[in-house]
Amino acid sequence: MNKQIMPIMLSNEPAAACWGEKALISTSETGMTIHLTEENRLGAIQRGGRKVDGQGIRNVALVGDGWDLERSWAFWLGFRAPKGARSIEWPQLKDADKHELESRIRIIDWVRDTINTPAEELGPEQLAQRTVDLFCGLDKEDISYKITKGVDLRDQNYAGIYTVGRGSSRDPVYLALDFNPTKDTNAPVFACLVGKGITFDSGGYSIKPSSSMNSMKADMGGAATLAGALALAVTRGLNKRVKLLLCIADNMVSGNAFKLGDIIRYRNGKSVEIMNTDAEGRLVLADGLIDASNIAPELIIDAATLTGAAKVAVGNDYHSVLSFDDKLAAELLTSAEQENELFWRLPLADFHRSQLPSSFADLNNIAAPSHTAGASTAAAFLSHFVTDYKKGWVHIDCSATYRKSSVEQWAAGATGYGVRSIANLLLAKAK
Repeated sequence: MNKQIMPIMLSNEPAAACWGEKALISTSETGMTIHLTEENRLGAIQRGGRKVDGQGIRNVALVGDGWDLERSWAFWLGFRAPKGARSIEWPQLKDADKHELESRIRIIDWVRDTINTPAEELGPEQLAQRTVDLFCGLDKEDISYKITKGVDLRDQNYAGIYTVGRGSSRDPVYLALDFNPTKDTNAPVFACLVGKGITFDSGGYSIKPSSSMNSMKADMGGAATLAGALALAVTRGLNKRVKLLLCIADNMVSGNAFKLGDIIRYRNGKSVEIMNTDAEGRLVLADGLIDASNIAPELIIDAATLTGAAKVAVGNDYHSVLSFDDKLAAELLTSAEQENELFWRLPLADFHRSQLPSSFADLNNIAAPSHTAGASTAAAFLSHFVTDYKKGWVHIDCSATYRKSSVEQWAAGATGYGVRSIANLLLAKAK
């Protein structure tokens, strides 16, 4: 074996005492060994991958017994980092597992790389085009798309996307991508995926402090996650029609930016008073949800890095789930468990829908000061743009999309978390 490639092995035995009590990794002449002596073995492997990378090792081979699809993937999740190239010689896998691993690497790495890309390099049009390129790379003939941007959004009454994005020198964009394996243009749409794609969020006139703004290149994480989820579901054999609706804009400060006290009037008849320009994600998602409701699919999923409140509730390790549909929420949590990802349900009730009062419009874009359930009221706001909001709609507040700094199992940056769970849900519901 090439001396520059470090063999990585697995062991169910504890490391020798010289490596310290409960040591995760030991080293010998034959390579490095990850010791799986705890209950969460996939977690241990991911942390082992992070430790290997932390020692400056960039080229490894997974050798010996115990390496399967999920363990190989767990190692890659920890080993991968946003800076510098890494290579792995994978173990022998069954053809189906090899195909799945290759799909995850291609698609979830695309999600992570896209979210990590600086905002200067990834504006609204670039995100839309990069998404189209991802699907074109799947070599499928059943994908079509339409990109609407700039003043065309205003003229076609996409009031939320246009209003939020008009303050930037880069045009806002709406991407409607149609995956239709039936090849029947009249086929019903099984699901609509609506993603928040704020390619940079300054907060607008409700400007963020630097400590909150320095990760806002990742505020398009919901859009990237849903694009990746649909792409992965396609590679897994999804056979029903799905539309991906991405609502993409910069939220910037300028003489043309929207202001506090402005009122947005949407195509579904709802009017919204702006009391915080940093609550812009819900304003762009509203346009996509109106379209999704008009299509009337069986399933609507929206995903967004929407609120800090969700992250306060569940931390950086879980995605938050909010829905009026108990069965659908349970199905998503089951899908996440099957994919070894962490999702947690937060409360959402009818009374939250009344906690957005405005003296000048139907809704305020933030809750009244006396109501502090920020994640719940944000989801409740979105429900006003879903016709049948109690059935077939789930909102994902993407709390685990991005990490500002590294931890023991993740490098700094995007995680790709949630792609597998949403893909799994699409396939389960499509059966």
